[in-house]
Amino acid sequence: MKDVDLDDPKTTVIRIKIIKEKVYLRNLYTSFYKIFKNSLSNLTRDRKLVELGSGAGFIKDVIPDVVTSDVFKIPNIDLVFSASRMPFKNNSVDRFFILNVIHHIQNPESFFNELNRCLKRGGKLIAIEPANTSWGRFIYKNFHKDERFDTRGGWNLRSNKPLSDANGAMPWIIFVRDRRKFEKLFPHLKILRIQTHTPFKYIISGGVSFREFLPGWTYPLIDLIEKLVSPLNNYLGMFYTIEIEKN
Repeated sequence: MKDVDLDDPKTTVIRIKIIKEKVYLRNLYTSFYKIFKNSLSNLTRDRKLVELGSGAGFIKDVIPDVVTSDVFKIPNIDLVFSASRMPFKNNSVDRFFILNVIHHIQNPESFFNELNRCLKRGGKLIAIEPANTSWGRFIYKNFHKDERFDTRGGWNLRSNKPLSDANGAMPWIIFVRDRRKFEKLFPHLKILRIQTHTPFKYIISGGVSFREFLPGWTYPLIDLIEKLVSPLNNYLGMFYTIEIEKN
């Protein structure tokens, strides 16, 4: 998908079809949604689950009772709102799920204030975001031209364009480089873990812009290879899973 307006909702609608049709991309999204689902084991049936920036995804196929959302209206979402101004009552949400969204948020401090307001005590944010590893940084800087990856950047983005303005290094900046700042600003939001993973599948998928580099039947083989090299994920992983709990 070259020469398209990333901020046009029609582009996201096109991506819905692409993600579902590409074996690697569909399976990759499913594996990420299963990470979200694994965080639900101790919740009751009246739980409130929210995905922010649902975009072209299909989380309801894995977690049917989640409320999907985005900043503009597209067919597969329930609510339209900004992550910096959410329509939920204080202390009402058990889980927020985010897949590749934090690095698109214009003002992360406003978002984390809202997160702190809306989460129940013991509630969590589970986020999957780009990782600043040697391999991840090389790929994002050289082959992911739709988004910049600037490890020297600050917390705020340069404009309010929801998709085209982003800094893929933002999760690393906030939760690793500036972790003490985060902990000082948001003392009730505790970072429980930052886990690095998934070195190869996204590249092989070709994302939404390129053809898959391997046939779909090879996915289980690549999945096995990723498990075997997992001790090297701090150097090779392209994604973080970030788990934050409100205490």
